[in-house]
Amino acid sequence: MALNNLACFALLVVTLTVTLASANERTKTVEFNVKPGGAVHTFSEKMVSDMEKMLLSQREYECSFTYASQGGTNEQWLMSVGLSDDDSLFSCSVWRPQGKSYLFFTQFKAELKGAKIEYASAYSQTAAGGQRDVTLKEDEFTVGDSTVTHKDGKFRAELSKLTIIGRTRHDEL
Repeated sequence: MALNNLACFALLVVTLTVTLASANERTKTVEFNVKPGGAVHTFSEKMVSDMEKMLLSQREYECSFTYASQGGTNEQWLMSVGLSDDDSLFSCSVWRPQGKSYLFFTQFKAELKGAKIEYASAYSQTAAGGQRDVTLKEDEFTVGDSTVTHKDGKFRAELSKLTIIGRTRHDEL
């Protein structure tokens, strides 16, 4: 968490630019349904490092999003995962493209496998239809080495986007 705000912003811009370039093999965006009803659900997506493929020691990176929500009906969400050109950063974004979710989240947790989180942010509303991003208050969620989770008693049940950037772990040759 020692990155300064400018560095975090630069990483975020790079990550968002990469995730929008859907033709790029270094990123992948998939749709999934967020289901209400109170049951705990998990959605995950993996990427394999191209550099690691060449070395025959394939390293997988994975992002998983676990949640429980109430109210309404299923909502279409997106998950984008991506690797930087040098495989040093793995990013994961989970969001509702319409901007605001009408579901009430009783819990959430996002986890990166194969990377240590350097930056994470959570939003109750995302920029769509003339709206702006609204960041969750810092006391509503907690960021660990590999997870971003809601804080019991503090999280206000509104979630529309998570953005996470992690530094991959590479073994020296």
